[in-house]
Amino acid sequence: MSRKHPILSITGSSGAGTSTVKETFEHIFFRENISACFIEGDAFHRYNRQEMKAAMAHAEEAGNKNFSHFGPDANLLSELEDVFRQYSETGSGKTRHYVHDDEESELYGVSPGEFTEWESFAEDTDLLFYEGLHGAVKTDQADVAQYADLKVGVVPVTNLEWIQKIHRDKAARGYSAEAIADTILRRMPDYIEYICPQFTNTDINFQRVPIVDTSNPFIARWIPTADESMVVIRFANPRGIDFQYLLTMIHNSFMSRPNVIVIPGGKIDLAMQLIFTPLVLQMVERKRRAA
Repeated sequence: MSRKHPILSITGSSGAGTSTVKETFEHIFFRENISACFIEGDAFHRYNRQEMKAAMAHAEEAGNKNFSHFGPDANLLSELEDVFRQYSETGSGKTRHYVHDDEESELYGVSPGEFTEWESFAEDTDLLFYEGLHGAVKTDQADVAQYADLKVGVVPVTNLEWIQKIHRDKAARGYSAEAIADTILRRMPDYIEYICPQFTNTDINFQRVPIVDTSNPFIARWIPTADESMVVIRFANPRGIDFQYLLTMIHNSFMSRPNVIVIPGGKIDLAMQLIFTPLVLQMVERKRRAA
């Protein structure tokens, strides 16, 4: 962690909703005139799309049917740790973009499934913002979590996470339900070993819980709406969190444990604004004092 060069890390699985959380932070940064440097977790995948298909096939031939983007072998976790460390020490580093679709291809001038070239961060940014799969990961080879000043987990209950992934991959990427189910099954061991443990390393977790039937996510016709959900917000260290203020500002919220507040799903953006704005401002103020 670094007072001069703070790092904010958003961690969640594919389909968890981390991109939506990123939008909330972008609004905070814009409103508070904060200059943020952004890293996408996909930028630190080891392989482009075609290489990943070949690596999966090779792993399966060798008896490993669970090779996935969730695990360390398909990612550059040591390089990600190095970028976190470098930024925390100097405020500098490099990243790139993974191009997902034709729209991004037009933006970056690179074919879908490929990476852009590595580029240096802009100078004199206020903080580094990471959003992806491994923002709080610890393995024998890499400890990314140690460098982040604020780690946030985005963790819908499993069936809801699958529903969101199924609908997103069908609509945006044209995948069949069967192909998505195969991906979920292949990733499960890495999900258990590398994704879930991160949420014990996070400072704050947001878990959306649907209050409608999601018992079979593979046939769900709609994603449960925000109004059909509750959000469980867990603070690893509740010291300094004004829960009474949050309960007053967020109607129909309640405390389920001394460090847990439960809110209506439709109030998640408001809750994030109330919780994160002062935390981000504190990080930036500490940075400016240290400088």
